[in-house]
This record gives sequence, structure tokens and C-alpha cells, in this order.
Amino acid sequence: MQYDRLITGVAVVFAGLTAVLTVVGLLASPSVLFLALMFGASTYLMYYHVSGKMAASVYARVEQRAATDGRGGFGAGPREEWEPPRDGRARRTAERVRQERTRRQRARQGTKQRRRVQQSTGPSPAEAYDRLGLDPSADESAVKQAYRERVKETHPDTDSGSEREFKRVKAAYERLSDD
Repeated sequence: MQYDRLITGVAVVFAGLTAVLTVVGLLASPSVLFLALMFGASTYLMYYHVSGKMAASVYARVEQRAATDGRGGFGAGPREEWEPPRDGRARRTAERVRQERTRRQRARQGTKQRRRVQQSTGPSPAEAYDRLGLDPSADESAVKQAYRERVKETHPDTDSGSEREFKRVKAAYERLSDD
């Protein structure tokens, strides 16, 4: 585990406190023995955790319950490919692998989305001329002028503007300026 050394150090300090409080309790006041007992129990739990016995016990109980339950399904316990965590390094490695897998999936989704955008050709030239209010024989300067006027009318920041219509006008202009 990642904090094994820290927990071991705290357990050693608690063990020392347990010893000192036990001696003080025996010599001075028996009520101090209760405090020594609490520190002793804490020391034992920390040792039990750091040694791995606590995790092994929990995993064994889960697997036993899953084996005797026999129902299967959700919450039936660990699957055969599952392995209990060994130490912080294994967990960090697994986390790196999971992050790399997620990054690859996102990259694949990004290329799918880009392909979808490339396949979407937008409005036809006839629709584009219609959205800009032009006839198909209009030249490039007329297209640019009509686009500027329609943008002023449909821009979302104006009172009568609509974001959807603004995007449609922009797509129409892009279609006609590409041809």
C-alpha cells in the first residue's frame, strides 16, 4: 500500500505509548490502563492493516459469500479475472493503463466525430442562395454583401437574432465561398 511506512510509524508510536501508559497505569492509577488499552487496540488494528491480513480476510469473506450464495448476478462477488490490489505501484500502473485506454477511446471518438462533420456537406448551393436571398447567377461580391446583411439581421446578439438561423446563414456563405 502507499501509506504502509506512515501507518507502520504511527503504529510504533502507539505501541510505545501503550507501553508507557501500561507502566504508569500499574504504578499510579488503574484508570490510565483503559487509555493504554485503547492505544493497544489501535496499534493492533494498524498492524493488522499493514500486514495485509485485514485485506486478505475481507477478500476471503467476499469470495466465500459469493461461492455459497450461488445466485450470481450483480453483487455476487469478485470475478475470476479480478485480483486484489497488491501495493500502491500496481494501483498506479492500473490507473495509468485505465487513463491510456480512456485517452485512446476519446481519440477514436474524436476521429469519428470529425469524419461525421466532413461527411455533412451542409446546404446545397440552391439552398445556400435561397438562404442568402440571392439568385444562382449572383457573383462573389453579391454573395459577400448578402451574407453581411443577413448576419446583421440574424446575429444572436441582436434583438431579432437567432443562433440557429445565424449558423444556417454562415453555413450557406461557407458553401458558396467554397465553390
